[in-house]
Amino acid sequence: MKKTFLTLFMGCAVAAVFAQTAAKPAIPRDAAIEQKIEKTLAKMTLDEKIGQMLELNFDLMGKYEPGGWKLNEMILDTCISKWKVGSILNAPGTRAATVEQWRQWIGIIQEKSMKYLGIPDIYGLDHNHGVTYTQKGTLFPQPINLAASFNTELARTGAEITAYESRAGNCPWVYNPVTDLGRDPRWSRIWESFGEDPIVNARMAEAEILGYQGSDPNHLGPYNVAACIKHYFAYGAPFTGKDRTPAYVSPQMLREKYFEPFKAAFKAGALTLMVNSGSINGMPVHASYEYLTKWVKEDLGWDGMIVTDWADINNLFQRERVAKDKKDAIRIAINAGVDMSMDPYSVDFCILLKELVNEGKVSQARIDDAVRRILRVKYRLGLFDKPNTGGKGYEKFGSAEHAEKALRAAEETLVLLKNEGNILPLKTQNAGLKILLTGPNANQMRCLNGGWSYTWQGSNAEDLAEQYNTIYEALCNKYGKESIILEQGVTYNERGQYWQENEPQIEKAVAAAQKADVIIACIGENSYCETPGNLTDLWLSENQRSLVKALAATGKPVVLVLNEGRPRLITDIEPLCKAVVHIFLPGNYGGDALANLLAGDVNFSAKMPYTYPREINSLANYDYKVSEEVGTMAGAYNYDAKVSLLWPFGYGLSYTTFEYSNLRADKTSFTASDVLTVSVDVKNTGSRVGKEAVLLYSSDLVASLTPDNRRLRQFQKVELKPGEQKTVTFRLPAKDLAFVGAEGCWTLEEGDFILRAGGQQTRVTCTATKIWDEPNI
Repeated sequence: MKKTFLTLFMGCAVAAVFAQTAAKPAIPRDAAIEQKIEKTLAKMTLDEKIGQMLELNFDLMGKYEPGGWKLNEMILDTCISKWKVGSILNAPGTRAATVEQWRQWIGIIQEKSMKYLGIPDIYGLDHNHGVTYTQKGTLFPQPINLAASFNTELARTGAEITAYESRAGNCPWVYNPVTDLGRDPRWSRIWESFGEDPIVNARMAEAEILGYQGSDPNHLGPYNVAACIKHYFAYGAPFTGKDRTPAYVSPQMLREKYFEPFKAAFKAGALTLMVNSGSINGMPVHASYEYLTKWVKEDLGWDGMIVTDWADINNLFQRERVAKDKKDAIRIAINAGVDMSMDPYSVDFCILLKELVNEGKVSQARIDDAVRRILRVKYRLGLFDKPNTGGKGYEKFGSAEHAEKALRAAEETLVLLKNEGNILPLKTQNAGLKILLTGPNANQMRCLNGGWSYTWQGSNAEDLAEQYNTIYEALCNKYGKESIILEQGVTYNERGQYWQENEPQIEKAVAAAQKADVIIACIGENSYCETPGNLTDLWLSENQRSLVKALAATGKPVVLVLNEGRPRLITDIEPLCKAVVHIFLPGNYGGDALANLLAGDVNFSAKMPYTYPREINSLANYDYKVSEEVGTMAGAYNYDAKVSLLWPFGYGLSYTTFEYSNLRADKTSFTASDVLTVSVDVKNTGSRVGKEAVLLYSSDLVASLTPDNRRLRQFQKVELKPGEQKTVTFRLPAKDLAFVGAEGCWTLEEGDFILRAGGQQTRVTCTATKIWDEPNI
């Protein structure tokens, strides 16, 4: 009798329970901290414990008056003294405050928390690419840009500076890094992710956690913040492409790809976790004991704290319909493993959870476990000893030193996708060069920064970015104002939705082109964030494409600059352009970085972090199944299942050239316990210094489940002078070549693998099959 797939999958899970009695802690325990936790917990009443589990929105505690937002200390006093609230979040009106305001506000919160509870508050902000909600702080390129750099050091440095500047404003907790895989170009949060590959997401998340938290997750210093990895997990895989809608993902892909970056982040010491707002295969993640408690807390021995996303316990009954009312939803979520409820505008969580405990529907043990985890984060942050930070010792806030690092990061994250006839660089020494700068993204900081930039949507914040250069201003500084003709042709309607545009004036841009030698067309998207960024058509707007077509018809060469948060379809205009540069969302210094690269003062070195689609019916990822690319079926018909794309994952050009040779592995045969040393020689064969991201892929030639076309296994970035050659070496554990089999177990099967790097390949052979009982290897 055949076993069903579910039986097999569960069988492997059950075997794992017996094979692994107690997981090694993801974060080593500190005995002194644990003693402090128990001592504090023993003194707490049930009301105080439940209050620690509630996170309220700061907007609830004040209002806007002439002159700005004002804190109502009476309301704050009630929230802490009566309801014992343990955490507060967000910026008033979701608009950036000054560093002095943050120090004052959070200082008052901490004063009241210590006075009434003897327990510090943990304040949280969405500081996602720098200090999003702090004026005059440093903003870095968005995560999708960092992924394009393939340089984890940029991620670490950016996070380190963000932590420093957050603590300058007295904020100890940031809701970052985002470790969702961005594999569907329709999704509105692609730009918040590190792209489509789990290894890139994992390595970048590890680097950011180190930058945020430092090297010891048990003892964070005054310049560190607690990281919050989000949104656990498969949040970026909505079936409809719409934000916060259901995902349908196979158990194999969940474990093998979507869980991978979170697993790496837990092992790297991430202190907190935020949950996916949606559902996976019909199960809301906020309601899943399997995903929250079993996979994370038990299988990985992780002792950090799990927080909901915005009002998501409410969604268990309002949207998901798995609970009959809020009280029932609280019961489900807390028992599933949620430790803190982000319940922005209501304290009824405290009332209802206390009722559930008294009724025996939520155990005291579960409450104590949640509160231990919350206290543990606060002790690890040192908040009991030093609730406040900022002021003296934080003089580098918004400094020129930090700005320089943000600029260098931006320069390394823009991708050169096309350069026919080496039209780029446009040298500043070209006497009399006239450039027409056009398109809706040519003269606006909002487009460069994207969402989570001073405001939630990145809109209505131009006044807070006036000191930085738009693309137009940066090109004027680089080439001289007399060399730049600004005629946008298409502009955004800043009073409308992010996608709305004003009546086009394409004829003006065409007329201006007559005076120009070259056209730089800056097109893409205006800023958006989360659900408001949903779309119904992946094609770039008709107005923008018509602008490019009309300008190309003038016969003047067109350099296309893509400034967008996700890949919009441009298949009809790409052939009309001599060069294409994808800048994604490069931040406040993105205009300057682009000018430096276009002029050739800096070399391009970034590569695509996702697959850029050619057509709406061919939305593929680079690691597609081999059976997805089929040409003809013998004696039948044209199957027409060829993978069609515009630019592949990992693609990017440079002003120099690189040659790969001599890819080799120290072992041609191996078993599961081996580590392969894989090396390849890379030479700069061009005339200028360049950086090259070396990507190592593997392909499993035959497997018991249809194998992926290829999988990225590791990457390194090297800098080479003209004529210089370096040997790049990877240590590849054989177990990294395993996949999750039909029974739900990690499996490495005997047979051949191809290793690839830069057009080189070599074959290695696994000589014995290994199937693991453990859920994580």
